[in-house]
Amino acid sequence: MRFFYLSCLLFVSTTLFSQGLDFSVSAIPLELKENANAVVRLNQKDLQILSRKLMITKTKNVITILNEKGLKNIDASEYFDKSSKVKSIEAIILDASGKEFKRIKRKDFKEVSVSEGSIITDNKLLYLDYTPVFYPFTVIFESEVETSNTAFIPVWTPFQDYYVSTEKSVINVNCLKELGFKYKEQHFSPDHSIEKTDANGNLSFVATNLKAQKYEEYTPTFLDLCPHVMMGLDLFHLEGVDGTAINWKEMGMWFSNSILSGTSEVPEATKAKIKQLVGEEKDAVRKAKIVYDYVQQKTRYVSIQEGIGGWRPMLAKDVDRLGYGDCKALTNYTKSLLEAVGVEAYYTRLYGSSTIKSVVQDFVSMQSNHVILAIPDGSNYIWLECTSQSLPFGFQGDFTDNRYALVLKPEGGEIIKTHEYLADESSQISKGNIHIDENGNLKGNVLIKSKGTQYDNKFHNQSKSSEELDKFYKDYFNHINNLKLKKINLSNNKETVEFSEDLIIEATEYASRLTGKLMFSLNVFNPLSNVPQRYRTRNNPFEISRGFWDYDEIIINIPTGYSIESKPENFEAEGVFGHYKTEYVILNENQLLYKRTNVATPGRHDKKEYDNFRKFREQIAKNDNAKIVLTKK
Repeated sequence: MRFFYLSCLLFVSTTLFSQGLDFSVSAIPLELKENANAVVRLNQKDLQILSRKLMITKTKNVITILNEKGLKNIDASEYFDKSSKVKSIEAIILDASGKEFKRIKRKDFKEVSVSEGSIITDNKLLYLDYTPVFYPFTVIFESEVETSNTAFIPVWTPFQDYYVSTEKSVINVNCLKELGFKYKEQHFSPDHSIEKTDANGNLSFVATNLKAQKYEEYTPTFLDLCPHVMMGLDLFHLEGVDGTAINWKEMGMWFSNSILSGTSEVPEATKAKIKQLVGEEKDAVRKAKIVYDYVQQKTRYVSIQEGIGGWRPMLAKDVDRLGYGDCKALTNYTKSLLEAVGVEAYYTRLYGSSTIKSVVQDFVSMQSNHVILAIPDGSNYIWLECTSQSLPFGFQGDFTDNRYALVLKPEGGEIIKTHEYLADESSQISKGNIHIDENGNLKGNVLIKSKGTQYDNKFHNQSKSSEELDKFYKDYFNHINNLKLKKINLSNNKETVEFSEDLIIEATEYASRLTGKLMFSLNVFNPLSNVPQRYRTRNNPFEISRGFWDYDEIIINIPTGYSIESKPENFEAEGVFGHYKTEYVILNENQLLYKRTNVATPGRHDKKEYDNFRKFREQIAKNDNAKIVLTKK
């Protein structure tokens, strides 16, 4: 009766919204239009978790699109699959006065299978495909979805996006007490008008009049700044399997026993082959390298998201037979082969993204979107990305570095941080030689060696065509006009995890010609020209997410008959944002040695420090563009 009463109450409240609210554009408060491309008039989700295997979500989203840039913020779609069904879905288009212009029924929504390229999935999407005939306009979207999967309860985020304000955002949750419903508030602030009610198994949050946020450079991720609420259950259901998320240890044990169990068997012939490849090797790391190389050569990555395939890997013996799999399957397969030769390895769940995102340590729930492998190595771990056919053994790159992950050990789950590439590990060392002739033309060569995340940014170039490489380097050296690439020799040392670029370049009129003089920038190969944007008032903290260390050493050959009239002074700056240094050494009357060090220090900083950060980067840009003047004798 309690659930029936709540259901009736929610239905009545939703119906009243349609009848009583003024959704004309003129009714939007002026402060909510400022910096806004769209305004969320009302976003309401009503969640009923009726049992471990039944959750009903009712959604009502009313959004006014003010201009073309706001069009992407129409959130009018629902996913469904074998475990979820869309019971109802419709939309209404209103004109600027709030009058109905068009009504879209379920049959008018587009239905597509969520498949692209190599992705295999049984998920489908119903979405509103609407081309506006005028601005502004308002969309009223309503839906009801029923699912047996209660492992994933939506995160409530009253801020939808940058340049979108919110007039009202509501979430109501009703759940059986015995399921262990839990929630975690994050980044709530007195600056935000949010009210909470939590009583008798009913939870609600209501946010009102949230002004649109402008994007600012170097701002941390959106969810790192905006208020939101994570929600979950201690006892949930996932595609036919009951699960538990009371603590990480128990959840890890459940995942291993219920999801991974029975998936690791590989054919005896494959075991014999792996043992033969390993031979008499006793060292666990060297054995792991042999297995990793075998997997890279034998398999390829294909994403599979059918049913529980979104969480359970396909059988290792099927990967062995077919030669492909997704991140789960390839990780599980590699783990099974390592076990066959006595190497311990742990299946690891985490968020894979170039933007660093961690599993939230103090909120136990189904988190993550990617799987890698952890091999214990003394007090540390070697992390293996099993989906790549080209990554070096033990190298993560910026897709899985420096974040907390759920490692599934025999005794249960444990939260462990992956490797962080410190600034001196992410190095780029450039050593070169350039000649300037009396007409200002340039000829030069440089050897660039990159490691760490800088290696990760470049090693993919080895697979590019000559035309693609020519385009890449003309963009990379876009400060050099009339550039010609005379030689491009790339080398990828996977043992030392170092990528080398051996280049010979030419450029006409690199130096500006004045009467009897030549003037040109000394930093030919690695100038930093981008200066962070200036803001009259900075609103957000800022972040340097990853550090790096650049060192450049270039010999400048002066044309015969010319001498140095003026050159930049040595410069050095050091602080919390990094270290920068330039030196100019006269080797002889025809040669100058240019040396440059640029180190970026990662970290998050208060918005009050942004101007200092900008000044630091201005100093770098100014000195990187410093010029030498030669005069004819």
